Amino acid sequence: MAAAEDSVDDGELWHTRLPNHAVFLRLRDGLKNQSAAEAEKSSLLTRNLLFGLSGDLFLWDGDGSSFLVVRLRSLSGGGEEPSLSQYQKLLCINPPLFEVYQVSLSPTQNHVALIGQKGLMVLELPKRWGRNSEFEGGKSTVNCSTTPIAERFFTSSTSLILKHAAWYPSEMLDPHLVLLTSDNVIRIYSLREPQTPVKVILLSEAEEESLILNKGRAYTASLGETAVAFDFGPLAAVSKNVFGQKGKDEVVAYPLYILYENGETFLTYVSLLHSTGSIGKLLGPLPMHPAAEDNYGYDACAILCLPCVPNILVIATESGMLYHSVVLEGEEEDDQTSEKSWDSRADLIPSLYVFECVELELALKLASGEDEPFDSDFSCPIKLHRDSKCPSRYHCTHEAGVHSIGLTWIHELHKFLASDEEDKGSLQELSTEQKCFVEHILCTKPLPCRQPAPIRGFWIVPDILGPTMICITSTYECLIRPLLSTVHPASPPLLCTREDAEVTGSPLRILAETPDSFEKHIRSILHRSVANPAFLKSSEKDTAPPSEECLQLISRATQVFREQYILKQDLAKEEIQRRVKLLCDQKKKQLEDLNYCREERKSLREMAERLADKYEEAKEKQEDIMNRMKKVLHSFHSQLPVLSDSERDMKKELQLIPDQLRHLGNAIKQVTMKKDYQQRKMEKVLSPQKPTFTLSAYQRKCIQSILKEEGEHIREMVKQINDIRNHVNF
Repeated sequence: MAAAEDSVDDGELWHTRLPNHAVFLRLRDGLKNQSAAEAEKSSLLTRNLLFGLSGDLFLWDGDGSSFLVVRLRSLSGGGEEPSLSQYQKLLCINPPLFEVYQVSLSPTQNHVALIGQKGLMVLELPKRWGRNSEFEGGKSTVNCSTTPIAERFFTSSTSLILKHAAWYPSEMLDPHLVLLTSDNVIRIYSLREPQTPVKVILLSEAEEESLILNKGRAYTASLGETAVAFDFGPLAAVSKNVFGQKGKDEVVAYPLYILYENGETFLTYVSLLHSTGSIGKLLGPLPMHPAAEDNYGYDACAILCLPCVPNILVIATESGMLYHSVVLEGEEEDDQTSEKSWDSRADLIPSLYVFECVELELALKLASGEDEPFDSDFSCPIKLHRDSKCPSRYHCTHEAGVHSIGLTWIHELHKFLASDEEDKGSLQELSTEQKCFVEHILCTKPLPCRQPAPIRGFWIVPDILGPTMICITSTYECLIRPLLSTVHPASPPLLCTREDAEVTGSPLRILAETPDSFEKHIRSILHRSVANPAFLKSSEKDTAPPSEECLQLISRATQVFREQYILKQDLAKEEIQRRVKLLCDQKKKQLEDLNYCREERKSLREMAERLADKYEEAKEKQEDIMNRMKKVLHSFHSQLPVLSDSERDMKKELQLIPDQLRHLGNAIKQVTMKKDYQQRKMEKVLSPQKPTFTLSAYQRKCIQSILKEEGEHIREMVKQINDIRNHVNF
């Protein structure tokens, strides 16, 4: 138990140590040196100057034009107390001359885009090595090369503003950046040629752009017909006709959804696989179902495509409305020949089916003196950010705080689209029961009298205790808040899992997965529509808020706690108590049934024993009767004067046996004789007799005389040899 507590404490160490790190002290000291005009200017823009990579946290320091890198792993280790003053500084060799309001990591995780309204610059991350895999072995300051993108273009066009910028989502190609400027043009730049766009997408006609108003704004911009944001969808296979090419083959491209300020959405396809690249025809505006008179708002500001198939678009407006739309193939009865679509050869364009609408509480709605909600006209642009770890969740940042939205119905929608049956009732039931989860993480404008204080960055850290959001406030305070565990990515299937219809699951698991399970019922009761976010205290220490607004804020928080927490917990408690009482009654009845079954089993067992004894006795009696019957039949047949057929057959067989024995004896004798004959033949073959020679007396005499003569001849020769030897030696 103690070991488990120690592991939990080690997992929460970096939560308590990170806000006290020296990096935030340094950034707060930089704020003190700013003038009032600079501070007021910087506080009006929502920023995102924070991102994470491989357990490291990167914070952009605008004064030093550098990244401050903090290792979260060093803060979460147990044992020795880590130093809260250690960090690395990634210094730009060529610092940006514009103010950076957003940083974005490339898909290859080797470059970081420094995005501003008057320019864009790419920083190349240095190499890592060493024990802790730090940049350049752990140096305190590391120089990083930077590449300005479209520098000549922004320098020559001073009136243009960079509205939106993003990386081209491919990880296999060289890094490319996609820029949307205020002249209603999308330009794609490559890091190999940072000053010349690879592709250009014109979003408006030349005649309309030639009409310039007094303040230098285009005529289309005054009507809201200018693009404000875009986002890429997952890779898809499209026909060559989309790119204006002939043929029925398909090519792989990324869908690019472009959002206009009037709420219209356009679609084009981009493919940079080849050196020339391909840009599809501009399709749109995409029809939205069900149709609305106001076209779902005229103040659209952001669009996000969730990484799923079919694509799910999130469209945000400045009034705090979020529209979740499913992109499906268009139908022929839809109005596909829109005046805005200036390509008459366009095929059937997709349609947007609005699944649900969510209204965010940008500024807290406080109750007035008559217990009525205070209507606030506060509105601000919203930035949408996808969650890298959970595809069914995304996050919203704006001037008044941070929201987290989880779409729990995506899995059910995929199951509905994958099923062959056309059950429209299940889809309607899904739309009524499955709602998204909205979590108000941070509120920087709790009172109407307070000015909004937009955050400077946020990041989602995947922790063993669950996903955690790190928020950096306008005064460089670090807030760490855990996210709801209700929305989580689906676990990948195990290798041992198999689809077998005969395998049955646990009854408890089957009961928990039923649509009307008690657990889901309790979850629906405890589901909160409104939550109390973390309130950010005002940086203005001299000015105190009005007591009436403070009382309204406290009343609102108390009401939310009472209605959304205590009341729902009481309802859940009553449901659980009612269910417990019902289960106790069922348990009592089941125990009675169990005792009755035990008594019945005991009586059946005794009856089975008695039946077994009777069976053994009956079996023994049956065997005795069978033996007696055999004896009776044997004696009866033996006393019959006439032989039976079987006895006659046996008599014939006995009479034939002596003849058969005689024939067998003769055959045995013949075989024995043949065996002896063969054995004698084999002995002659195995031991042959040695040949003998006999000489006559004359022959022996001749041989002896010859041998005698030869002996004398040899003796003479030996004597001669000895004489010669003696003569030589002398």
